[in-house]
Amino acid sequence: MKHLRDRHNSSLIYLENGQGEYLMLHRVKKKNDINHDKWIGVGGGFEHGESPEECALRETWEETGLTLTDYCFRGIVTFDCEGQETLYMHLFTAAAWTGELTDCNEGDLEWVPKEKVYDLPIWEGDKIFFRLLEENRPFFSLKLSYDAANVLCRAVLDGKELAI
Repeated sequence: MKHLRDRHNSSLIYLENGQGEYLMLHRVKKKNDINHDKWIGVGGGFEHGESPEECALRETWEETGLTLTDYCFRGIVTFDCEGQETLYMHLFTAAAWTGELTDCNEGDLEWVPKEKVYDLPIWEGDKIFFRLLEENRPFFSLKLSYDAANVLCRAVLDGKELAI
């Protein structure tokens, strides 16, 4: 039986290893990937009936072989991209897990020092939510609007316009 996917909701998880590093996924293995050659966390789209937490747990296990044991729902990021349907990304961080790291069929997994993440090819809007994570900001809602060329043109945090 084919799994039904929710095309509008996804979970994205940043594992933190206690040594000041995030587990990052360099997206280089999938064809027609909007994230090709970008560095992002692990995650993906909801399956039918999944909660954000269930999706985060499943996607982390599928992409890393790790089972999260301590994680936190940090915020919702709304992506408004010109010419595409609105997407809602449920953002998590994780501090503990069990299992052994495995290869990922979507790209290469690598532990990256947090201060070096900004030097990687990441989405411009990701820099905003990384800053919010660094500030340990309480649960937030971030809207990121991109034009047809994937250039960030607007950011709204908890209903207030941000300078970009």
